[in-house]
Amino acid sequence: MSGCQGVTALCENPTEVFLDVSKLLITYADNILRNPNEDKYRSIRIENPTFSTKLLPVKGAVECLFEMGFEEAETHLVFPKSASVERLRQVRETIAAERDQRLGAGKAASSQQSARVPPSPAPPPLPSASSAAAVPTPAPAALPFTSSSVTFLRTLQSNFQHVLIYESPELQQKALNCIPNELLRTRAKERLKQAKDADPVCTLGEEDMLILDLLQWFKGDFFSWVDNLPCSRCGGATQPSGSLPPSNDDLRWDAGRVENHYCHTCQLSTRFPRYNHPEKLLETRKGRCGEWANCFTLLCRALGLEARYIWDSTDHVWTEVYSQSQRRWLHCDPCENTCDKPLLYEVGWGKKLSYILAFSKDQVVDVTWRYSCKHPEVLSRRTQVQETWLLQKLNGLNATRQQSLGAERKQQLLQRLLVELVEFISPKTSTSGELGGRISGSLAWRVVRGETGASNTEGDAQECVFIPTKSEKQNKLFHICYNVIKNCYFRQSNDQETIPGWQRGAWRTENMFRKEEQDWQMVYLARTEGSSFGRISWKFNCAPVGMKIKSASVRAFSQTFHSGSIRWSLRSAETTIEFPGDGELHSSSSLSGGNELIVEVELTGGEGEVSWQHAQLFRQSLKDTEKVLFEILVEMEEF
Repeated sequence: MSGCQGVTALCENPTEVFLDVSKLLITYADNILRNPNEDKYRSIRIENPTFSTKLLPVKGAVECLFEMGFEEAETHLVFPKSASVERLRQVRETIAAERDQRLGAGKAASSQQSARVPPSPAPPPLPSASSAAAVPTPAPAALPFTSSSVTFLRTLQSNFQHVLIYESPELQQKALNCIPNELLRTRAKERLKQAKDADPVCTLGEEDMLILDLLQWFKGDFFSWVDNLPCSRCGGATQPSGSLPPSNDDLRWDAGRVENHYCHTCQLSTRFPRYNHPEKLLETRKGRCGEWANCFTLLCRALGLEARYIWDSTDHVWTEVYSQSQRRWLHCDPCENTCDKPLLYEVGWGKKLSYILAFSKDQVVDVTWRYSCKHPEVLSRRTQVQETWLLQKLNGLNATRQQSLGAERKQQLLQRLLVELVEFISPKTSTSGELGGRISGSLAWRVVRGETGASNTEGDAQECVFIPTKSEKQNKLFHICYNVIKNCYFRQSNDQETIPGWQRGAWRTENMFRKEEQDWQMVYLARTEGSSFGRISWKFNCAPVGMKIKSASVRAFSQTFHSGSIRWSLRSAETTIEFPGDGELHSSSSLSGGNELIVEVELTGGEGEVSWQHAQLFRQSLKDTEKVLFEILVEMEEF
C-alpha cells in the first residue's frame, strides 16, 4: 500500500517483534471496525502499560496508528468520528497480510526442524548509543515516552523520510527543466569575477555565487507568495474561512490540508491545497514558507548542491546549502532571498526559538545553536522532550540511514558534524543584515506572527500614545474601540480614524500575538508560545491639548482556562484600579484631575505545552465581524 511509511518501518523489525506488535495493532483496528459506535474503542491512553511498553518503543508502530487515522490528544490517541474507516481497514489489511506471510513462513520452518532439538535462544544484542533508536526494546526508565515525544519523533521521522524525495533522478530532471541553468551560472561567474576583482585573496567558489543567483531568481521570477487567493470567479479579494476536505488528487500530492478562501461577493469558495510534494510545486509555483523551502531545496539538489531542509518548531522552514569552498553550511531562506544570516529570526524577527533541525538524505542534525545568540534562553524553552532522548533518537536515525554508506562518506559526514559542533559552542554576534523584520507575506500576516521585527515583541520599543484631536477636545470625549476580527482600532470622533493592527494602537507589548483558530473559527490575543507571561498596555495623554481627565471607563472581555490568569488594571500617575475583564463597562472618577491614563493587562498561568492558550483576550467567533469586546472612553474637562 503506497504512502504507508509506518507499515514499511514496522516490517523492518525482527519477526518476533513484528508479530507481537502487529497483533496489538490489528486488535485496535478490529475493535473499531466491529464496534463503530463505541467511543471506548476509539481512544488509547498513552500511559497504558501495554501501549507504552509494547508499542511506543517499536519502530513504525505508533506511525501505523497515525496512518490508520488516530490523532494525538493531550493524554490519548483518538480515532475521531471524521476519520476514514476505509483507510483504517486498508492499513489493517496491509499489516495482517504481512503477519500471515510471516506466520506461514514460520510454520514451514518449524516443520522442517521438528525432528531436531531446538537450541536455546541467544540473548539479544545490547544496543549501542548510535543504534538505540532502531532497537525494538522498551525505552529506559530515565527516558519515558510522553505524548509530546511521540509527536516529536513522528516529526523527525516524517521529515527525514520526506527529504529522500529530492533524490529522485526523474524529479531532479523535471526541476532542472524549470531552471535557467546557463543564465544562472553565467551570472555566478560574473559575480565571482567581481568579488575577486574587489578582493584578490577571495577564496569563494562559483557554487557560492550560484546559490545567491538561485535565491534571487527563485523569489523574483519563479515562486510567488500566497496570503489569500483571488476569487476564481470575479478575481476579487477572498477571506480565509476554515478548511475543505482534500480530493483524491490533493492526497496524491500530499495535500492533506485544503484552505477555503471565500469570496463574500460571489459566495464562492476557492480551494488552496497545501501541497507537500515538490513535483506538484514545480507546477503551481506558489505557497507559503513550507512550499517555498520544499521546492527550493529540490532545485538545489537538482543543481548538484548539497542541501538540507531546515525545520523550526516555532513554525518556519528554510534551506541550508553546503559551501565546498568555505567548508560549512550556509543558511538560505528563499522567502526572504537571504543567505548566511542565521540570526535573522531571533534578532530580526524576534522569534523565541527552541528546536531547529536539519534534514538531508544522509543525516539529521540539531542545528538550533547556529540560529541563536541567546543560548541560555533557548535552552530554557527546550522542554518538549528530554535532551538525552533527542540525542538518542538522532543517533539512532542516523545510524539506520547511514548503514549503506561507504566508509569515506561516513567519515566526511562525521568531520562536518564535528566542525558544526565546534561552531555551536560560541554564540554568534548579529550583523546589520540580521536586524530587520520579515519581508515575505502581507504586513498583516507578519504582524500576526510577530515577525515584523524585534521591536514588536520585546520591551517598550513600540509606543503609541493617544492624544486628543481637535474634535475630541471640542467634544471633551475620547472614545476608541478595538475589533479583534478586523484587527483594527476605530477612533470614534468626527474624523473616524481607523488604525489597522493590534500592535499599532498599543503603548507597550511583551510576548503577545493575535491567534486565528481556523478549525474552531475563533480569534483572540494571547501570549506567545513558550512565554511565561504576556503583557499589553494602551496609553492616553490629554496634557498636550490643555485638558485633564474627568472620568474614565473601560470595557474589556477576557477568558481563562484551567489555571490561566488575567489581571486588568487602570492607572494614572497616582492611582491604580483593578477591574475584571467580564465584558461590562467599568467606570471610575477617582482618576479625575490627572492628565494621563494607562490601561494594562497581564496574562500568566496555564498548564502544559498549551499554557499560552489558557489566557485569552477578546476571544470571539470569526463570524461576529461587527462585535467589539474592548473600548476605552475618557471624559475630559479643561484645567
